[in-house]
Amino acid sequence: MKYLAVVPAAGAGRRMGMNIPKQYLQIHGKAVIDWTLEALLSHADIEMVMVAISQGDEFWQDTRSSADPRIHVVTGGEERCHSVLNALHALNATGFSPDDWVLVHDAARPCVRLDDITRVIHQARRHGGGVLGVPVHDTMKRTDAENVILQTVERNQLWHAFTPQMFPLGKLHDSLQGALAAGENITDEASAMEWAGHRAVMVEGAATNIKITRPVDLALAEFYLSL
Repeated sequence: MKYLAVVPAAGAGRRMGMNIPKQYLQIHGKAVIDWTLEALLSHADIEMVMVAISQGDEFWQDTRSSADPRIHVVTGGEERCHSVLNALHALNATGFSPDDWVLVHDAARPCVRLDDITRVIHQARRHGGGVLGVPVHDTMKRTDAENVILQTVERNQLWHAFTPQMFPLGKLHDSLQGALAAGENITDEASAMEWAGHRAVMVEGAATNIKITRPVDLALAEFYLSL
């Protein structure tokens, strides 16, 4: 049984308002994606990572990770889900078993903790799939298109879904490919697995596992990575 990681990194990160994609911004002298990949490969169970980068990416070759023999690169797609599917195609072509496990993790989540990776691996194996996240603690509101509140949503059993999300390679590949072919709106790997009728478990992790999407997130990640 092998554990592999897929890191979609083909996005432009336009909400950051920077002239380079957010995964290549610097934190303490190291690219965000370097922090992310080092965290994944520091885990004893993960033996390789498939990174999906955009065609014509000018920044990847300058990262520390680009020379790591455990990291392989594939061309990403138009959306995150297409990049993940391209990476899964590549893993299949490399000869990995459909029963091997794949952890999909956002390139812009550099603060993931090793004990959380261990937790999601253990729980995903028990339940057939797992998603790292945190329960919702705030009051949740539903609004209309003008942001006028329509109702308060019951927060019990609601979760913020993070990554890694871990599933068997074969089932994830077929579920994602089928959902996209059916025109489904796939926002993460779990939504494709749900569409295909597979079940997964939410695994509580650290709230510090933030995704960098705006400049304030970069400053917060710098703080967490300095602890």
